Amino acid sequence: MDAIRGTASGSAPVPLSVLDLATVGSGSTATAALRTSAGIARRAEARGFHRYWVAEHHSMPGVASSSPAVILAHIAAHTDRIRLGSGGVMLPNHAPLVIAEQFGTLEAFAPGRVDLGLGRAPGTDGATAAALRRTERLHEGADEFPQQLAELTRFLDDDFPDGHPYARIHAVPGPVQGPAARPPIWLLGSSGFSARLAATLGLPFAFAHHFSAQNTVPALDLYRESFRPSAVLDAPYALIGVSALAADDEEEARRQVLTGALSMVRLRTGRPGLIPTPEEAAAYAFSPLEREFVDSWLGNVVHGTPDAVRAGLDDLAKRTGADELMITANAHGGDARLRSYELIADAYGLPRLG
Repeated sequence: MDAIRGTASGSAPVPLSVLDLATVGSGSTATAALRTSAGIARRAEARGFHRYWVAEHHSMPGVASSSPAVILAHIAAHTDRIRLGSGGVMLPNHAPLVIAEQFGTLEAFAPGRVDLGLGRAPGTDGATAAALRRTERLHEGADEFPQQLAELTRFLDDDFPDGHPYARIHAVPGPVQGPAARPPIWLLGSSGFSARLAATLGLPFAFAHHFSAQNTVPALDLYRESFRPSAVLDAPYALIGVSALAADDEEEARRQVLTGALSMVRLRTGRPGLIPTPEEAAAYAFSPLEREFVDSWLGNVVHGTPDAVRAGLDDLAKRTGADELMITANAHGGDARLRSYELIADAYGLPRLG
């Protein structure tokens, strides 16, 4: 249970963590983006953030996190203490045995530091999902998620019953090689389905507030009301992902977050690309409908000076009752994102651990 529940540092009301999408800015490369990710992970560890997670996305030029296990292996080699995990792996895209092997390997690299967050969405468009899964029956992947989750759990625990077709199959590295902790499973969601399933199974739950803010409180209420204690948790534990960016002044923060908003406009209208520069976002002529979307989107991004961001995050934690906040900083350049995490850490008086 200690591997799940975080401890707030400094004056933060709840533990603070990092969700990194390894975003690729216009004029930059995936190589630079992944180097920035390693830098963010090291900075997060040095400033006392609790976790560093990456999220699986596909066929999005501006997001280099298509392979969470590969990224996390690299990050594990460049950190020593911070928890590392997926926020998440989209389980219907993969065979459960493959994920058990990948995260068993990560656990061997970084014992006691790995989280396995799972989602049931494809993390991409339908055509790309079909290419990943080699099937066009995409709805079956989501419908079969509970069964896939049960199979994955048995591979991780190496406890298929006698007579099961997989009873003689072992996920290696894993328990077959001797007593070992296995990565705790988290369920991720943006609606009530995963909230209810996490509650039924007594698992920790991570909600995507950063792109489904209207559903946050209903989903967390459902999770808490439906929770059943388990060997994993004796009480519910809910983390929420939140977009937040701090800068030295309000104007600079607005310049930076507008790049993420324009990127979302393009994604929602079928034009995914690299994250635009602040200059490109400032010069873009938004249509009335696009402007309406941007205003709504930015209404759920906590941004501004460090003190303003701290106030916004504190208010969000209080309104939702979240047990942990996982911050994702959407901006064009790595320097702005690194600076944001540093300023937020300073605002909360987080320690400097290295």
